[in-house]
Amino acid sequence: MAGVEFESSERQFFSGRSKLNRSLMRLDDAIACRTFSTRGAREQEIGYRWMSQLLALTIYAILLMPGFIQVGYYYFFSSQVRRSIVYGDQPRNRLDLYIPEDNSRPCPVVAFVTGGAWIIGYKAWGALLGRRLAERGIIVACIDYRNFPQGTIGDMVSDASQGISFVCNNIAGYGGDPNQIYLMGQSAGAHIAACALMEQAVKESGGHPVSWSVTQIKAYFGLSGGYNIHSLVDHFHERGLYRSLFLSIMEGEESLSRYSPEIVAKTSSAETIGLLPLIVLMHGTEDYSIPSSASQTFVDVLQQAGAQAKLLLYEGKTHTDIFLQDPLRGGRDPLVEDVLSIIHADDAIARQKVALTPTPRRLVFEWQLKLARQISPF
Repeated sequence: MAGVEFESSERQFFSGRSKLNRSLMRLDDAIACRTFSTRGAREQEIGYRWMSQLLALTIYAILLMPGFIQVGYYYFFSSQVRRSIVYGDQPRNRLDLYIPEDNSRPCPVVAFVTGGAWIIGYKAWGALLGRRLAERGIIVACIDYRNFPQGTIGDMVSDASQGISFVCNNIAGYGGDPNQIYLMGQSAGAHIAACALMEQAVKESGGHPVSWSVTQIKAYFGLSGGYNIHSLVDHFHERGLYRSLFLSIMEGEESLSRYSPEIVAKTSSAETIGLLPLIVLMHGTEDYSIPSSASQTFVDVLQQAGAQAKLLLYEGKTHTDIFLQDPLRGGRDPLVEDVLSIIHADDAIARQKVALTPTPRRLVFEWQLKLARQISPF
């Protein structure tokens, strides 16, 4: 009798265990299904966002195409543009020079690092700025660099630094004044150029051998840049530059501090800070790609560290307004005028020449500029 009861209990135990296992399996299946569904929804959302941004970019480019065609013609056919001068051994170690028509005396020089989200940067993106500044007597050197995945941030900073070195050591042969060299970067290019500048100052103050000196740079212009990468990871992720991709570009989370000029400035010695030139950060107040607070906090940190730094805010301007739409509009461009006021601050003759320079003509109709501004994915 006891044996029968035991067998019955045993059957009930294994039956209950079997039911439990089936329940657990159904739960696992449900979790897996939900996880797959969530992953699928996330991938669908990412795909939709990339497609919508691509469509917006296409329409944006079409609207501004009349201006791009004219700038492209100037870039490829003007005798004032010297394209693809080799400055190093790596792929894309090339730069373009924009030479003023009147170079009877040595001209000030702007070494410019273009933007492109660390992925689509290209030296020709600086053609419009190069043209506008060359028309006012300034040589512009647009430095190309390796983009991701061809290179990571360390490669980009190295390329930019090598390009700056070429400008500092060779620009006299192209009619430039080696005592009037300025560094400028836009968007991702502003970040890369600032990294190169801070890295060079740290090396130089530490007594390491260098191929160019920070003291050769009279001022740094940072246009619409981000300088504390730690604080921008989430922002970029929400804007479509996803965290995993961005961290790959920045060589992992452990490298974010090294490639954050703001953090480097905070931890640098007084000797390092003392080497820095005047730093001028320029930003639109309606920039949603990189908020203007990124420039504000960097200026605050630099000033607290004892560096010469100031912030120029452009009210109501977006990420592309001050770099593309405003120059395409013709007339006096606020950004160019501010840059010129600093470069020619001690040169009355140059200021007189600039005042006599014809006003740049409009390249794109106003309705196209306004519509492009609304559609811009940047």
